[in-house]
Amino acid sequence: MGLFTRKSAARPAATTAAVDPALAALTGDYTIDPAHSSIGFTVRHAMVTNVRGAFTEHEGTLRLDGADPSRSGAALDVRIASVDTGIKDRDAHLLGDDFFSAEKFPLMTFRSTAAEALGGDRYRISGDLTIKDVTRPLSIDLEFNGAATDVYGSERVGFEGSAEILRSEWGLTWNAALEAGGVMVSDKVKLTFDISAVRTAAQG
Repeated sequence: MGLFTRKSAARPAATTAAVDPALAALTGDYTIDPAHSSIGFTVRHAMVTNVRGAFTEHEGTLRLDGADPSRSGAALDVRIASVDTGIKDRDAHLLGDDFFSAEKFPLMTFRSTAAEALGGDRYRISGDLTIKDVTRPLSIDLEFNGAATDVYGSERVGFEGSAEILRSEWGLTWNAALEAGGVMVSDKVKLTFDISAVRTAAQG
């Protein structure tokens, strides 16, 4: 499954926030390490509690430009069939036509279109999120967690972030009314990202 990064369109940065000097030295291409990354979600259930889940299979790439974050980019492919909420019957319902129609639309994708520094270790990446056959804009607020060389000599960077969406805007509209009022599943969904990425070896 091929992935690509796409630089943001040339335009003035939306902020003059100072760039983290640790990030400025990390310009290059990175591959997301799925074994040490997670993509999760939280949704309100029956108006009283939260259900949490994750997509356990995904792959992606980052293009970091530490000196000019507006030139950074990201691409992410998430395999819908890997959804895991801890209950198999619920996962099967999510994969069916009431929700993701996973057989017809096996991937959820994100392709960045812009990035900006917000100050300190905070950044925002914006782009296009596609679920099923609907593509809509999404902005993700991120925190830079640092960089390190692991025991295998790989150069790693870490980010964590979150975003909120209304699932109905991507055609995920199934619900059930509760006798006491309200609905079974909230429209608002919180997405969470905990990303570890490894620098891609330079091609000689």
